[in-house]
Amino acid sequence: MVARILDGKSEAARLRAQVADSAASLPHPPGLAVVLVGDDPASAVYVAGKVKACARAGVRSLERRLPATASQAEVADVIAALNADPAVHGVLLQLPLPPHLDPAPLVQSIDPSKDVDGLTHVNMGRLMAGAPGLVPCTPQGALHLIRRARGTDLAGLHALVIGRSLLFGKPMGQMLLAESCTVTQAHSRTRDLPELARRADILIAATGRAGMVKGGWVKPGATAIDVGITRLPTGKLAGDVAFAEVAEVAGAITPVPGGVGPLTIAFLLRNTLQAAGVRAP
Repeated sequence: MVARILDGKSEAARLRAQVADSAASLPHPPGLAVVLVGDDPASAVYVAGKVKACARAGVRSLERRLPATASQAEVADVIAALNADPAVHGVLLQLPLPPHLDPAPLVQSIDPSKDVDGLTHVNMGRLMAGAPGLVPCTPQGALHLIRRARGTDLAGLHALVIGRSLLFGKPMGQMLLAESCTVTQAHSRTRDLPELARRADILIAATGRAGMVKGGWVKPGATAIDVGITRLPTGKLAGDVAFAEVAEVAGAITPVPGGVGPLTIAFLLRNTLQAAGVRAP
């Protein structure tokens, strides 16, 4: 068996085109503001990618850059101003922050109606309750690819989520529960993890440990979704899933890069459209 490769790039391009069509119908373009503190190189690259994606999708992007020396109060003031700006529909605080800043209260200060990362307690609570809200982007991308592999009816499938972060693992589990999957939430310290993995119809890895999931962990025909990304000493990017091994066993698999990653920004744009009051395409 050779697994079907789930191409996140082409799916992301299709979603961006749908966002662009919806944005073009509005009298004013949706506005997405990104707050960047300091000069972290990786963050700068991510922000540049988001700005480029916004331009292609007809979303107005705003950057609010602060020096690495900015105080907690200065960052909070910028977020408060964006919350109050009617032309801004989405507010995103780029992480990580310089070490002297506490990200938690800053993230929670974002207006939940503009929280396009879906990280405020209000939106997390809505997800838990099954109520409408803004949902984290990376889990949305993972679910999109799962549906491409397994169809829209996921009821009864056993899904294993390896990871428990607020950004991905916990919301991913809730989203799969909402799809009527039987969900096991695991992490790097879970006992007998390979045995749990071998029972899963859908295996999702998000631990940041390169190549942790081996071919022998995977149920034949399962869908393997790789959310981890690590830069190896060689400079090559690797995911949590040992791709070559798992591709021989799984029914479908996401590559790293080019799998879930491109969809994260696509769903960020779609969340911005939703925050602007437009039904997501």
